[in-house]
Amino acid sequence: MTGSDTRPKPPALAVVVKGYPRLSETFVAQELAGLERAGVPFDIWSLRHPTDAKTHPIHDEITAGRRYLPEYLRNEPWRVLRAVASQLGKARFWRAAGVWLWDLARDRTVNRARRFGQAAVLARELPMETRFLYAHFLHTPASATRYAAIMRGIPWGFSAHAKDIWTTSDWEKREKIADCAFGVTCTASGASHLQGLAPTPQRVSLLYHGLDLSRFPSPPDSRQARDGSGEAVTLVSVGRLVAKKGYPDLLAALAMLPPDLKWRFIHIGGGPLGAELAAEAARMGISSHIEWRGAQAQTAVIAALREADLFVLPSRIAADGDRDGLPNVLMEAASQKLPVISTTISAIPEFVIDEGHGVLIAPESPADLAQAIEMMARNPTRRAAMAERLYARLKAEFGASAGIVRLTRLIAPFLSGETHEKWSPETRKHRDGSPAVPIGAPSERDHA
Repeated sequence: MTGSDTRPKPPALAVVVKGYPRLSETFVAQELAGLERAGVPFDIWSLRHPTDAKTHPIHDEITAGRRYLPEYLRNEPWRVLRAVASQLGKARFWRAAGVWLWDLARDRTVNRARRFGQAAVLARELPMETRFLYAHFLHTPASATRYAAIMRGIPWGFSAHAKDIWTTSDWEKREKIADCAFGVTCTASGASHLQGLAPTPQRVSLLYHGLDLSRFPSPPDSRQARDGSGEAVTLVSVGRLVAKKGYPDLLAALAMLPPDLKWRFIHIGGGPLGAELAAEAARMGISSHIEWRGAQAQTAVIAALREADLFVLPSRIAADGDRDGLPNVLMEAASQKLPVISTTISAIPEFVIDEGHGVLIAPESPADLAQAIEMMARNPTRRAAMAERLYARLKAEFGASAGIVRLTRLIAPFLSGETHEKWSPETRKHRDGSPAVPIGAPSERDHA
C-alpha cells in the first residue's frame, strides 16, 4: 500500500450492551446518540443479536460500529477457543480467570460461564486503541466487561438502571463497584443503594437519562375534553408485559370502573404475559374495551400518546425483586402533555409529584387505581392542569443534555489517557482515592 492510510482510527471507547438495538431500551439509544453528538466516538459490542422486528428512528441515526459477541458459546466454538488460546500465556488472563472462578463458586450458572467466554472474545477482538469500556446494566454486561477489562488492562465503568440493581446479589455489586472507575445510575433510590456498597460514595453518581425533547413533536395544542359520559375516555399504557409493570392490577381496576363511565384501553408493548393477560381480560368481560397493539416503533407510540386522554402505568415490585427505575415512557407521555397515573415505586415520585403533576397510588392497589382512573377520567380540566405542570417539570429538570454533559466529563479523561497513572499497578488508586485493581496498561503482546 502506498501513501498514508486514510482509514478512520478505531475509537478509544467501547460500549457493551446486553442486546442492540432493542425497542424497550430507548434510553440507551438516546444516550448513545447524545454521545455521538458530543463528539465521543465509540463502537457498540452486544452480548446478543437483536430480537425485535422493528427499530426506532433513533437507531438509524447512530453511526457507531456494531459488533456481536457469541450469544451462545456453542454456536461459535472456534471463535471462543481462539480468544482463550491467544491469552493463555498472559498473567492478566489468569487474573481474570481467578476473579471469574470466585464468582462462579458463588453463582454456579451457565450464564456465568458464558460471560467469561464472551469476555475473552471481547478482550481479543477489541482494537489496540481501546482505552475504556462502558457497560450498560450492572448484571451480565458488566460481568463480561469487568472480566475483559482485567484481561486487557484497561479501566471500565457502568450505567445501572433497575432490574440489574435489584436482582443482583450485594456481594457481586460490591465487588464490581470496587473494581470500576465509576458508575452512574438513573434514580436517587438506586444511587443511594449502590453508594452504600461502594468503597467511597462518590464512585457512583446519580445521572438521570432525561428526555431529548428535540426528538419529539411539540405537544398537541389542545385535547378534547372527554369525560366518559359521551365519547369514551382513552387510556393508554406503554410497557413490556412483565410482572413489574403491574398490568394484572390495571385489568382488575378497569373491571371495577362504574358502568356509566365509557372508556377504552390501548396497550403497546410485547412480553411473555401477553396471552395470560388477554385471557384474564376476557374472563373479566372487558376485552371489548381493550386493544393490545404489541411492540411498536416510537413513531406509533408517540401517535398513541397524542390521541389518548390518560396514561396509566401501575408499576410494582416483582417476586424476584425486579422493579422499574424511572420509566422513560412517563417522560414521553409528559412530552405530549398527557396526564399520568402511576405508583410510588422507585424513582417515579422523583419525577411525578402526587396531585401536583399527576396521581400516584401505592403499588398493587387495584381499588385505589380504579378510583384514580375514574377521578381523572371525569375531570378533563384537572388532568389538563396536571399535564401542563408535568410538562414544565420535564423541560426544566429532566432534559437529556445535562446528563450527556456529565457522562462525557466522566469518560473523557480515560479516553485521553490522562488517568493512566491513577490506574497503574504502581499507584493502585482510583481517582476517588480508594484502591484499584492493579490491571496495568495494555500492550501489543496483550492484544495478540
